[in-house]
Amino acid sequence: MMKSIVEEKLVSFKALEQKIFSYVCELGREITTIMLEAYDKELADGRDKKNYRDKGIRTTTIKTVYGEVTYGRRVYQTKLEDGKKAYLYLLDEAMHMDKIGLISTNLAEKLAMTVTESPYRVTAQIINSTCGQSISAGGVWNVIQRLGERISEEEEHAVKQMNAGQAEGKKEISVLFEEMDGVWLNMQDGHHKKMKKQEMKVFTMYEGWDAEREKQNRSALVEKTMLAGMEKSREFHEKREGYTRKKYDADGIGQRILNGDGGVWINEPYDPDVIFQLDRYHVCQEILRKISDRKAQKEIRELFDAGKPEEMLEYIQVYAASVESPDEKDRKSQKAQKLYKYLNNNREGLLPYDKRGIQIAEPPEGIIYKGMGVQESQNCTVITLRMKNRRMRWSVKGANNLSKALYRKENRELTETIDRYTDGIVFTMQMQEIVETLSAAKAPKKDGKGNSYVDVVSAHMPILEAMQTASRKAFKKAFCC
Repeated sequence: MMKSIVEEKLVSFKALEQKIFSYVCELGREITTIMLEAYDKELADGRDKKNYRDKGIRTTTIKTVYGEVTYGRRVYQTKLEDGKKAYLYLLDEAMHMDKIGLISTNLAEKLAMTVTESPYRVTAQIINSTCGQSISAGGVWNVIQRLGERISEEEEHAVKQMNAGQAEGKKEISVLFEEMDGVWLNMQDGHHKKMKKQEMKVFTMYEGWDAEREKQNRSALVEKTMLAGMEKSREFHEKREGYTRKKYDADGIGQRILNGDGGVWINEPYDPDVIFQLDRYHVCQEILRKISDRKAQKEIRELFDAGKPEEMLEYIQVYAASVESPDEKDRKSQKAQKLYKYLNNNREGLLPYDKRGIQIAEPPEGIIYKGMGVQESQNCTVITLRMKNRRMRWSVKGANNLSKALYRKENRELTETIDRYTDGIVFTMQMQEIVETLSAAKAPKKDGKGNSYVDVVSAHMPILEAMQTASRKAFKKAFCC
């Protein structure tokens, strides 16, 4: 059959594939409708009829990877504790549809995974072309907003647990490395009008570097965990600490070393005993930005690399005085003074922890310690590539919610998170029962024996007539009588 189709050019394989895909999606939707309505009936039969009065069937639609499934489910009238009437759907409660809406776990995972790589409009196009589902860019946006809100609620719950002394973290560790930085995003208001840039806060913690990977000249962080968001500094630090204590026992962390760019919000650590050091990349960046003279740049960099912060600061002061000019347009001295102020305000962190005589515990087996400064790379791969340099503008809410999906994906927690906020029921109905139900519903209304699909089947059936492999037997058992 396939040979004749190709040779006679009756239909292209692309068209054939599309037709088969469409039919299978249609079959999947019908199967799902049967299962949902059967489960709704089961809930109706087993309910407390005194407390839940059946008020009829209402139809709704759930989005799946094979299209929108329309089904009917019963609405019930009940009374709240205060005596007021309320209406609810037992099926929706069983499926946990109050979480991120009428959307299947599989589709939610595909949406979230795709949107972390591509814009909302592109994500909608990909889903529409690869699934039986039709969804708009706005529909994708709505799902991600709801998911981001749920993740934010989890972060807030972790903070409440921490403040109540009920943090989940049990792991003890000698040294915990922490890094923080910001990513500046183009913003817009509710009317899509351009606003001033705002900084997204990004945090990374890890236990060290993988010793085996280092032998292969590859760098990999051990137990890396990230957090990102648009919160105010105090709220972000609370969430950061709550997230840390969800994994580690706070009293069991020997030393905490924080690497940052010296920003005001970064210098407000939740733990006052944290060892702070100024990020080397940002120091070098500021030297290049504030000092235009190449020779002076080199001198300052050499003093910094040699671990001579006092001499470096003195050199900058001398340089600022030497280039002072009455010309208001000449800002060399002013820029040099700004560099001095920036470095002087972070004087204690100019030397890395290992050059200050600070003793830390030996690394555990399989882990090594080395110079910090991984946050810029993490910002790029997790946030920047998705949210910057594409002429994009964000609302605070939109940026915050997408950042939650991005960092959860990097932590390899996104799929697990989605599972918690989508369908909550497990079906045990056998596929054969569903197929029989479908067959009965579609059976032609005529007497006599024989195959009900004899008028449809007019060619050889490769699956049935070919050599019976294990997969073909499974197909026959599931779908053929």
